Amino acid sequence: MKRLLFSFPENDSLTKSISLLSGISIGEVEFGNYPDGESHCRILEEVKDSEVYLICSLNQPDSKILSLIFFCETAKSLGASKVHLVSPYLCYMRQDKVFKTGEGITAKYFAALLSRYVDSLLTIDPHLHRIKNLNEVYKIPSKAVHATSLIADYIRKEIQNPILIGPDAESSQWVKEVAELSKSPFTVLEKIRRGDRDVEVSVPHLEKYKNSTPVLIDDIISTGKTLLKTIGHLKDAGMKPAICVCVHGIFTDDAYQDLINSGVEFIATANTIEHISNQIDVSQLLSENLF
Repeated sequence: MKRLLFSFPENDSLTKSISLLSGISIGEVEFGNYPDGESHCRILEEVKDSEVYLICSLNQPDSKILSLIFFCETAKSLGASKVHLVSPYLCYMRQDKVFKTGEGITAKYFAALLSRYVDSLLTIDPHLHRIKNLNEVYKIPSKAVHATSLIADYIRKEIQNPILIGPDAESSQWVKEVAELSKSPFTVLEKIRRGDRDVEVSVPHLEKYKNSTPVLIDDIISTGKTLLKTIGHLKDAGMKPAICVCVHGIFTDDAYQDLINSGVEFIATANTIEHISNQIDVSQLLSENLF
């Protein structure tokens, strides 16, 4: 069975790496918009009887989802046997319950939508909390692989004498695994969220780690507010400049520059979302787990 890789423009570099590692050729596709803003998709490749893989990180998802759907429908209309979605970052996982009266569970709705158009889903470290497994909401074969070993390798090779710090209880199991793999000490803070951009975190007690390098670890950096609060506490405690390491660097608004301005030593993210901070390559992890 012939297999072909296709890519959204911002995932071109990652797709080239996956192609080299997997031996799957890259097909040509055009994504664009008509003058009135409507999405346009044109597949410039013979896909009849082929299994097609679309590499598309779903940050800023509302600007991408129609193009994604049109690609899937077009590929099927041209005779593709299957369309597999490789989404290094998967969106719409946070709203996994009704938090306020009148809300819906959008994690379920989005999963139902995608399940209508793709035959499988591969992603990295989705924001699983109350939903423990993607197959609870996705009606297609779905696989979530983890970047913990890649992050642990990066810490072990690049950071001397680290103390790993998780921002909240949700991160505890994840941070613990990175700590075990990298053979580093760790601690987990408590977070109080008053709103999307209003958070408070507990003051870390790190007196015995005064000579260590604080490494703030999270799966996603979005607004960066939690990390900024933690960095302030670390400064007050006389710690060395912190290093931020995460899988998915969304960096809404001025989050990245705010973190840089806070005095962090540097920020390292995985290339699940293309960004200047990318230092951890996930192409091998994805290529090994393609359906």
